[in-house]
Amino acid sequence: MRTLISNPTIVNEGEKFRGSIIVSNGKIVEVLRGSKLPRIACDEVIDASGLYLIPGVIDDHVHFREPGLTAKATIATESKAAAAGGVTSYMEMPNTIPQTTTLKALKEKYAIAAKESLINYSFYFGATNRNIKDFAKLNRKRICGIKLFMGSSTGNMLVEKQEELERIFSEAARLNMPLAVHCEDSGIISENARRIKEEHGDNPGVEYHPVIRSAEACYQSTRSAIELAKKYGTRLNVLHISTARELELLESHPLGEKRITAEATPSHLTFCSKDYARLGTKIKCNPAIKEESDRDALRAAINDGRIDVIGTDHAPHLPKDKEGGALKAASGMPSIQFSLLAMLRLADEGILTIETIVEKMCHNPARIYGIDRRGFIKRGDFADFVLLNPKKTHTIKKSKIISKCGWSPFEGEKYKWRVEQTWVNGECVYNNGKINNVVRGKAIKFSR
Repeated sequence: MRTLISNPTIVNEGEKFRGSIIVSNGKIVEVLRGSKLPRIACDEVIDASGLYLIPGVIDDHVHFREPGLTAKATIATESKAAAAGGVTSYMEMPNTIPQTTTLKALKEKYAIAAKESLINYSFYFGATNRNIKDFAKLNRKRICGIKLFMGSSTGNMLVEKQEELERIFSEAARLNMPLAVHCEDSGIISENARRIKEEHGDNPGVEYHPVIRSAEACYQSTRSAIELAKKYGTRLNVLHISTARELELLESHPLGEKRITAEATPSHLTFCSKDYARLGTKIKCNPAIKEESDRDALRAAINDGRIDVIGTDHAPHLPKDKEGGALKAASGMPSIQFSLLAMLRLADEGILTIETIVEKMCHNPARIYGIDRRGFIKRGDFADFVLLNPKKTHTIKKSKIISKCGWSPFEGEKYKWRVEQTWVNGECVYNNGKINNVVRGKAIKFSR
């Protein structure tokens, strides 16, 4: 079957042009410019006049909670929320129960996704002090990379000893395996927490969260990670940069010249410390939402190339988990359904362009991780794309939130754009509020 997506404005590789695409057997088989007609008649024509067509978003950083924490979320529920937000592929983190730190746990997670995920998937292998020998057993063409916590974490996934860190960076470099790193210095955080508890009691307000998980804690850990990556030639992606000072460590070279890249999240690009008064623990996350000056510096770094990718760090919790203050409420927020809309609002405000958003959310995740035939609107690539309506002003209602936890800090926000359709491997998985539960994504493959 050949399907013609007719007459949208296509945004791809820095261009914005009127055209059409033809989809067949799960792939894009033609990209037509202007009013050019297909050479072969199509079985189905979808009139996309007035809409924008962009590549499907690739989210390099999600926590879908399965297995073990399925009261909060599952691969099935969160992949539906992702599809509703224009996300067609995700890379999921290892801090589940059990942790994805063994080959057995990794295999089991892929098996769940094959049965349950509506969109494409890959999973990180979690680094510990004891499993470095398993790195060489990983299928580099199938998994996105290795995740390292250089800051507070759960279980045995916190790696702090210099000797172990050196081994991890060295082995990842030897295998040419991307290393994605959460950078916060746990020693600094512990001392800050001790001091704040002495001054403000055992349950200080959430406004102290960025004081405890401070800019200094982020800077020192990020500096250490970058030094190790330079020493060993490791392909490093520093996750969720949250401070202006960390940006001093990053370079604005073209992406093709970098082995060290950096990610920012829609949450850190949207919110700042002023928003704790309005949203409280709903925006409590690690690393913490910090000052307005930090948020604005991150926005500038998206534009000048120091930040290479936008990933959500989607981390659903039940509302009861978010009760408490800086030390008791769970950290993390569900955002994947609204991440693209939040960034498009920054385009409406003149802060970003839609071409930059597509570069950071679609193209660059594919480039950084070496994803095979996804992230672009190209002939021969998988037909993962999103149709956006730029003139559908609406407010996010609680009833429209698909994530299993049932809430989002973006609830009540007003957006001019709306995701009309999301296509995965040539099939429409989301269409104007309706989910096609029959569709299943595929395991992402990597060109390494």
